[in-house]
Amino acid sequence: MSSLVGKTALVTGANSGIGLEACVVLAKQGARVVMVARDREKGERAVAEVKQRSGTSEVSLMLCDFSSQRDIRRFAGEFLVQHERLELLVNNAGAVSDTRRTTVDGLEQTFAVNHLGYFLLTNLLLDRIKASAPARIVNVASTGHYKGTLDWDDLQFERGGYQIMKAYTRSKLANVLFTRELARRLAGTGVTVNALHPGVVATNIWDRAPWWSKPLLAIYRLTMITAEEGGGRIVYLATSDEVAGKTGGYYQKDKLVAPAPLAEDDGNAQRMWSVSEALVAKAG
Repeated sequence: MSSLVGKTALVTGANSGIGLEACVVLAKQGARVVMVARDREKGERAVAEVKQRSGTSEVSLMLCDFSSQRDIRRFAGEFLVQHERLELLVNNAGAVSDTRRTTVDGLEQTFAVNHLGYFLLTNLLLDRIKASAPARIVNVASTGHYKGTLDWDDLQFERGGYQIMKAYTRSKLANVLFTRELARRLAGTGVTVNALHPGVVATNIWDRAPWWSKPLLAIYRLTMITAEEGGGRIVYLATSDEVAGKTGGYYQKDKLVAPAPLAEDDGNAQRMWSVSEALVAKAG
């Protein structure tokens, strides 16, 4: 994807942090950037910032609450009406919760937003993406997926044992599994999909961490990279000629690395797809 001029890039979780920073660079490179946010006021401020920093007006806002599958379906329908092409999809919206919470669809919130949000939106837009090939999908995962576990009988911690990091790392493991299976299904279409760990970034995603962890996080933040650096790693996967045609991979610091053993298992990837398909069909 040597040139983004005139191409449409859709970035979720775009109103702050690495999503916003990626939008700035993509807009500078000539893409028509569609920024997705949950809150209109924050989203409008972010769009104004991206326009100002990129020097282009080809930046727009769309709203979506990724904790609601009905809203994801509404958003996808509106996008398809408004945009004839989609050359780049960046799945970046995410959340964590200190206690187990459920969405309007009755799903555990971290898994619903961080994984099922990626899964549902991508599938709703997939025909448009394939029609726009060559195209790329970038899934923002985390090195935390290495610590992720799989309990197929209790993926959403309904039987207890919920912990913030257990839920987060499981959702990020699901991102990598989704990437692997989607790449297999997209073989030969001209659409690639890769996942990445953007780095440990000093953003506000951990604002809901429990009180006792705040002092540790304050110290940990001193070693974190900037949102600009993290956003740059998204842009690398989204645009670099070095990854053209490469798909199904997991990247750290712009390098292809081996994911967790659980994430390299095709059986796990296919089962996660089937489970996710059932969950979005049931909730939607």
